[in-house]
Amino acid sequence: MRSSIFGNLDPRQLPPGFALENGKMLRVQLPEEVLAKQGSMVAFQGQMDFDYEGSGGLGKMFKKAMTGEGASLMRVRGQGLLYLADNADDIHLFYLENEGITVNGRNLLAFQPQLAWDIQRVQGAGVAAGGLFNTTITGTGWVAVTTHGTPVLLDAARMPTFADGQSAVCWSTALQVGVNRTMKMGALIGRGSGEAMQLSFRGQGFVLVQASEGVPVVTQRS
Repeated sequence: MRSSIFGNLDPRQLPPGFALENGKMLRVQLPEEVLAKQGSMVAFQGQMDFDYEGSGGLGKMFKKAMTGEGASLMRVRGQGLLYLADNADDIHLFYLENEGITVNGRNLLAFQPQLAWDIQRVQGAGVAAGGLFNTTITGTGWVAVTTHGTPVLLDAARMPTFADGQSAVCWSTALQVGVNRTMKMGALIGRGSGEAMQLSFRGQGFVLVQASEGVPVVTQRS
């Protein structure tokens, strides 16, 4: 797996498709199709069609309705250059080579259509971590994710790794994921979260952690 976080994405050595126009805008070269977060198009040059992709079938639609996980997607076809962004968040690229990553749905910006994806329960989290569900993407191709602030890429192979469930943006599917409970249940863990448990990661792979717990969701009261 090659990532823009490592700073080793040489456009002369990788397949064409995705590129960073800047740190907050993704440029996609068509005619290849692309699946992107609905509403993320900020500009395009050429001729393109935008179709609502939804949840990718009844099974995924049901999972999304039951879990709240997974971004609404659009499928873009045509010729030219497509520019994507999401609330001026930082954008990071991953090129998968017959491998997979697990992504928080709200951080998923775009991916190539040959990649397989599904909504799955985070292994080991279960009800203890609020029944955490994420979007799993596997295969060979480009994936673009967003982070709220500059993230850190942690190598879980170096030592046991722990992260707040909302701050963990994505991680390798090869990792073993569990829940770590603090000794003192009243302790404040994380940046103002008040949580007494975190996701734990072990094995060969990475965890991408953003510099916040994400933008809070405001519920309107009638």
